Amino acid sequence: MLKYTQHFVFILFLALITGTGYSQDSMIFPPNLKKGDTVAIVATARSFQPEDLQPAIDTLRGWGLHVVPGKTIGPEYHQLSGTDKARARDLQNMLDNPAIKAIWAARGGYGTVKIVDMLDFTRFRQKPKWIIGYSDVTVLHSHIHNLGIATLHATMPINVKKNSEETIQSLKKALFGEKLQYTIPSRVQNRTGIAEGKMVGGNLSILYSLLGSPSAIKTDGKILFIEDLDEYLYHIDRMMMNLKRNGYFDNIKALVVGGMTRMHDNSIPWGKDAIGIVKEIADKYNFPVCFDFPAGHLQDNRALVLGKEAKLTVARDSVTLEFEKAKK
Repeated sequence: MLKYTQHFVFILFLALITGTGYSQDSMIFPPNLKKGDTVAIVATARSFQPEDLQPAIDTLRGWGLHVVPGKTIGPEYHQLSGTDKARARDLQNMLDNPAIKAIWAARGGYGTVKIVDMLDFTRFRQKPKWIIGYSDVTVLHSHIHNLGIATLHATMPINVKKNSEETIQSLKKALFGEKLQYTIPSRVQNRTGIAEGKMVGGNLSILYSLLGSPSAIKTDGKILFIEDLDEYLYHIDRMMMNLKRNGYFDNIKALVVGGMTRMHDNSIPWGKDAIGIVKEIADKYNFPVCFDFPAGHLQDNRALVLGKEAKLTVARDSVTLEFEKAKK
């Protein structure tokens, strides 16, 4: 009997440390920020120089927050902000530090996937904090979503100087627990309808790259958001086809498409732009679809709380996305 009991405890332990067995139906939300709290800024991917950090620091201090730059701000290791071990160590220290209430990724690029399996989320699960960013940070959004913890898809320090005022204010509202609601003009390619569900997703290329790994998200019953930058159109088609074949669109409540920015074509044209490619696949389903939502690699990059219940209303003239107000 003792042998079987020990075996059960071991299996339960594995489930806890890998995230297996965590229900995505019940999400944990990190505490809302308040004046006096401290935000860490780290670079998990490409290198980022200290002189480029000032606009973000000024913004956070203007909100009454303290700022702690990580040790990955400044170093250069080829394209990256340090070796894999150094980047993982910097992020790990911020995850474990109880004085840090939010972690803001300085920029994207590529490299977060190289460190995600080196991280220990034990203390983070005990005292969650907001993880903020987009693009390559989709690795962390997806992995942490599978731990049952919400994250914040939002602008990053590299963009703050050029972002719209709506972008900056949406980040502040999200961090301080104010209600997020966006209304934008509709476009002819949209499919009308109303949907409610937790929002998940992020950068299409990253979602595609995570398929088959422990960090791949489940989309059933959720509102899926996608965006991308600097891809060939046939790559967009390939990634959308792979998500389709993996069942990502089979049971979603709605699809929200953000910026499909600076796409490329070949000398022989693909024949459709990015919106046309996404629409071709979405047309095989019946869920509401919204194109050109202001999120992604855009100056107007509104904050999205991934893992949080949202209501999407796609009408002929307008689109409204609203999140439940955070509980105090």
